[in-house]
Amino acid sequence: MIRLAVIGTNWITDQFIQAALKSGKYQLSGVYSRSLESAEQFAQKYDSPSLFDDLHALAQSAEIDAVYIASPNSLHAPQAIQMMQAGKHVIVEKPMAANYALAQQMFDVARQNQVILFEAFMSPHLPNFKRLKTSLSSIGRIRKALITYCQYSSRYPKYLAGENPNTFNPAFANGSIMDIGFYCLSSAVELFGEPISLQAKAQLLDSGVDGSGSVIMNYDGFEVVLQHSKTSDSYLPSEIQGEQGALLVEMISTAKKVTKYTRGSDIGIDLSVKQDANPMYDEALEFAEQFLQQAMNDACTQRSLIVAKLLEEIRRQTGVVFPSDRSSDKK
Repeated sequence: MIRLAVIGTNWITDQFIQAALKSGKYQLSGVYSRSLESAEQFAQKYDSPSLFDDLHALAQSAEIDAVYIASPNSLHAPQAIQMMQAGKHVIVEKPMAANYALAQQMFDVARQNQVILFEAFMSPHLPNFKRLKTSLSSIGRIRKALITYCQYSSRYPKYLAGENPNTFNPAFANGSIMDIGFYCLSSAVELFGEPISLQAKAQLLDSGVDGSGSVIMNYDGFEVVLQHSKTSDSYLPSEIQGEQGALLVEMISTAKKVTKYTRGSDIGIDLSVKQDANPMYDEALEFAEQFLQQAMNDACTQRSLIVAKLLEEIRRQTGVVFPSDRSSDKK
């Protein structure tokens, strides 16, 4: 049984805890928040976990095996490094870090302390996403793909009203490509590997982050177009086109449905399989397996590093700069 602590008391933390407990492989042993009152309020629905408002105390606790980190993006790296240096295994929400140098440092610390570092990118662990990946060969040579995730942010009206929510604040390493767009980019890397090159465009907000954007990823013989936005909605599925057919995916982040079309036919074949209602259930199982084996999955590690590198290149091309970029340049 993995004795789990969480950093962050938001809805995504709650969803991961529910997935972890449902798997039967975890027990919730600790909740951290900057205030004990918030930690206590969040933990009321669970069986008396220890409460923390001090990260050092959490890191040093002998009652914790692993820590799930769902704090703002800019805090992922320092908090993960602190936990790993204390011997804790870490599950860190996507994106792993604010920039590539920090992601590399995190994996270096994981190896030095012989602990597991796992990026909580749920999509590739879902049964339907796996079905999508294994079906690529059935549509012949890949020629084009569109991976799209556009969702009007619930925080955008606050931003328009003059407030400065975290999701549109560069100080927290945020913006569309670091949030919504991450699913598009990381899914493309999971399916097709690292591209030969890419070109990125974005629509920047006055705060300095991207509200929306697009990326063209160039591969040998085909291209993948990413479309992402936190300032508008899209109702299109993602699509992968091959010479012998096409695969459509509803909601790339959760792979709700996978449909195959064969060239010459307008009748789609539903390839979808049953998935747990909680999309984080399968990633909770994956981390538990790595914990049991006491070894990181090399494919997951490499994908996380490639994506971190590409995110930085996309931001370079679109002019999105975070405070942590300047700190990394000085080292």
